[in-house]
Amino acid sequence: MDFGLLMPFQNPARWARPFPELYQEQLNHIVAAEQLGYDTIWLTEHHFDQDGWSPALLPLAAGIATRTQRIRIGTCILILPFQNALRVAEDATTVDILSNGRFDLGVGKGYRVNEFTGFGIPRQTRDAQLEEGLEVIQKAWTEQTFSHDGAYYQLQDVELTPRPVQTPHPPIWIGARGKRAVERAARMGFHLIGTGEVEQQRAYDRELERQGRDPAAYHLCQLRWVYVAASRDQAWDEVGEHLYYLFNSTFPLLKKAGDLPADRAMAELPSLEQLRNVDPTIPGGSPIVGTPDDCIRAIERYQRETRVSHLAMGMHLPGLAPEKVLASLELFARQVMPQFR
Repeated sequence: MDFGLLMPFQNPARWARPFPELYQEQLNHIVAAEQLGYDTIWLTEHHFDQDGWSPALLPLAAGIATRTQRIRIGTCILILPFQNALRVAEDATTVDILSNGRFDLGVGKGYRVNEFTGFGIPRQTRDAQLEEGLEVIQKAWTEQTFSHDGAYYQLQDVELTPRPVQTPHPPIWIGARGKRAVERAARMGFHLIGTGEVEQQRAYDRELERQGRDPAAYHLCQLRWVYVAASRDQAWDEVGEHLYYLFNSTFPLLKKAGDLPADRAMAELPSLEQLRNVDPTIPGGSPIVGTPDDCIRAIERYQRETRVSHLAMGMHLPGLAPEKVLASLELFARQVMPQFR
């Protein structure tokens, strides 16, 4: 099991601090996470967000590369329709060089309506832009010189230099929620970043096999919100309002986008008390909040029911005091991770 941390660099007004202070603190946490034995730092992108959710992942990844020695750095996810794919190939190569081959490129198509409006990009083209952008990136990384004549890119005699450290190129992941998007990752032969649901892995493996690919050769990363403390009550007392804030600010955006039937049918967010009463060991998108034993049982059950290879754990919840985040990081590293090594 690869234990990773999702780092959104959120700074809600309710708990706001100067951004330079926040970024330095998060970078210090990443250094501490490397020392504690975590495997991957996952960076996540959003734009025009009132909380300042990190909008520029590759510069951030480059900064992390210069502060660390071992831990891998991945994007979970970079929204490819908002980028020039050839520049992504160049910038990601630079991160791979700065990190000496520790970079993973995870991309997705995006969902937030206001982001597409802000960039002036129609949402209905995002699937095609994602697929063609990935084709350009692969060509840049695997062909000495290439040309491309597509709907969104017309490129002639392009030679990428310098080249990535990793061969044939850094690992590529596709972030997906719905069945069609999950199947796209399998059809195109990329690793999958999911959102916690067990059925995602099953649909992914079925499509891999249908494409003549061995599922054992492909990784599956799942996002889970995690917080650990000495008791379940303490964990919820410390993190509850921050987790509720995250859900309360995200659910309306999913509903407005309406990409999946479950999004369009979203009802009122459960109360904080209802969230507290959810069994943290239930596989799926529910948060894992509780004791180290709760976390161990949740991950063991998850492993029994899904072929998850990587966890992207959201411990840096919006506005949560840095000393509490660090305490959770340390407790998880010392009492949970050794059970799976």
